[in-house]
Parts: sequence; structure tokens; C-alpha cells
Amino acid sequence: MLIPHLNQLNQRFGCNGAVQFRLYAEHYPIVLIDNSLASASIALQGGHLMTYQPRGQEPVIWLSNNAKFAPGKSIRGGVPICWPWFGPHAQDASKPGHGHARTVPWEVLETAVLDSGATQIRLQLQDSSATCAFWAHNTPVQVLIEVGSELRISLITHNAETQPIIISEALHTYFYLSEIANVQVRGLEGAEFVDKVAGTEGTTEEAALLISSEVDRVYLNTTADCLIEDTGFKRRIRIHKNHSQSTVVWNPWIEKAEKMGDLGEQGYRRMLCVESANALQNSVEIAPGASHSLSVVYSLEALS
Repeated sequence: MLIPHLNQLNQRFGCNGAVQFRLYAEHYPIVLIDNSLASASIALQGGHLMTYQPRGQEPVIWLSNNAKFAPGKSIRGGVPICWPWFGPHAQDASKPGHGHARTVPWEVLETAVLDSGATQIRLQLQDSSATCAFWAHNTPVQVLIEVGSELRISLITHNAETQPIIISEALHTYFYLSEIANVQVRGLEGAEFVDKVAGTEGTTEEAALLISSEVDRVYLNTTADCLIEDTGFKRRIRIHKNHSQSTVVWNPWIEKAEKMGDLGEQGYRRMLCVESANALQNSVEIAPGASHSLSVVYSLEALS
């Protein structure tokens, strides 16, 4: 991975110290955001938000203590960007699962300090001969991240082609929990889902979701807010999304977690992925010259 000149990045985009560019683990370029409302870290590989913590609160985003930071490898935790396809490639299994966006360099386009006190950064995926081998279409993709009392992320795809293109996508967000046994997910009641563990589809969620075993579900045709209620932290994480028709819920549980290596001991008990997505039959067609933006706001509410 090419390492940008950090001094130049700091001089151009540093926002008087609110944004700092540094090397993590001696070789891995990241962005540190620190303001009066929250702190966050972002990897330039993958445009990957790694951590987010509002002031005076427990972290909202979970990052594995055993996460690997290596060129061409996805980070375990944070908010991996799945683009331009979700899951395995439909025609070519040799292409990377969940697309290539999360494992290639992104460049900084702009940073800003907003009137609210939040900090904003915009990144764009860097096209190369390697990325063109995976995805030959002219579709510039950006991620806009706003770090404040709420966390806002927008994944923006522009179709610069003369023909429509079809993408699937997800913000594969890992949430930080007090303990998985303390958690239930609301907002998916009434939605049909594909259950990848059971190998079934067309099942309807009837109640709040409790996690007591491996779960890997794609909920379809749902635009509803999801609420992660955590009695241990006495809080609710609200996931409010726009232009997202699918929600994915994932936790590998014990056996798969042990085989993964980078989830960490007992890591499955402290995380849950609730992903805002357009997956399977909810893939998105983008007309020539048009743009599509999947956007999400993550906020905290107290549990009474």
C-alpha cells in the first residue's frame, strides 16, 4: 500500500489539529478525529471507520483487539465498506467477497469543522489497474463521514457510464456491546429475511431479535430504523438509514469466532453487526449520469 506523505496531509487537511494523519502499527496510515463532541479513527485503506466514541459515553463502534492491519486485508471491526457487491461475486467466485472497496487505498478530498462542532471528512476510492480488474465500470465512489454527537456516514456512488449499472452494498457496522446476552434488536418485526445459517428464506421476523447462537440474516424490503437495546450500558443505539432497502444482522458465535483468528477471545460477546445495505434482490440500479447515496445516522438514547 502506498503511504501518503503525512506531513502534507496534516498541513492541507488538519483543521487546526481536529484532524490528524498518523501511522498506526508503524506502517498503516490512519486519520484521528478529536473534537468537543466525540473522537474517531479512520483507516485510509478501505475508507474504513475503525472507532467512534461520543464524549462521556462508552464506544459505539467495536474494533477487535486482534484486528490485523495489513495491505490488502480487511480490518475486523469498525465499519467495513462492502462495495460494489455484497457477499460473493455473482459470476466470479475468485473476486473478493463483499467487493474490493474495503481493502484498497482511498484518498482524502476534503475536511471541515462544522458549526455544530462536528468534524467532516470526505474520501474517494483510488482507481488503479488492480481495482479495474475487479470492477471495470467508471463509477467514482466516495464516503462522507461526520463525527459529532451523532455519527453520520454516506456512501455515494456516481455512474459516469453511458449505460445503467447495478450495485449491491453495505456499511458492515460492528457495534460495541456490554454483553450480547444484554441485547435485543428492535425494528425488524414484520420483515422477511434470508437466513444464511438455516439455509431458508421467506421467514418473517415476529418479535425483537435476541442473539443466543450464530446469526446471519438479510432482512429485505425494510427501511425502518433499527434499535440495539443494551440493558448493560443502559442505552439504545438508533440506526436511522436512507436509501437502504436491506438490513443484515450478523454474529458468528462461538465455533466460527474461534476459527476466525482476528475476532479475539470472547469477541463475539462484545459485538453485533447490524448492517445498512442494499443486498440480494434489493440491489440498486443507477442510471447514466446519476448518483446513489446510502446514508446512515447512528445516535444514542438512554434506556429508562
